[in-house]
Amino acid sequence: MARKSLQPFAGFGGLAGGGEADPFGLMRREMDRLFDSYSRDWPAPALAKGLMSPKVDVAETERGLEISAELPGIEQKDISLDLTDGILTLKAEHRAEKEEKDEKKHYHLVERSRGSFMRRFAVPFEPDADKVQASFENGVLKIEVPRSAAAEKQVRKIAIKGG
Repeated sequence: MARKSLQPFAGFGGLAGGGEADPFGLMRREMDRLFDSYSRDWPAPALAKGLMSPKVDVAETERGLEISAELPGIEQKDISLDLTDGILTLKAEHRAEKEEKDEKKHYHLVERSRGSFMRRFAVPFEPDADKVQASFENGVLKIEVPRSAAAEKQVRKIAIKGG
């Protein structure tokens, strides 16, 4: 079970920890590497692993962020998204409930799965909160977080002079 960096989008938008010369960035990467190698020796059950950390792709484009999360077995009504102070929060709950009715069988044990997770993503620019869109189809949640007009104006090309 690979652990993800504790600081999403490090190096974007002036967040600390992004540069190679930054000792805290180096320490964070070494800690991530250590935990990744340690957790490979302790395999978690596939279902619990999937519930605790859904597979997520985050891409930054000129328009903003595009996020895609694989949420197999989760229904749309059990997904919650919110954007507060530049932090996008994804919450979901998985319930596998089945009612057994068979008069010929007397169950001694009936197991069901249930779990929840939460992921937070720091948006590395000022988002246009009114234009954030999300869609859910075939177990895949797609989220588009566009840049605000103010954030687009802040981008400035800098000329590099030769020596």
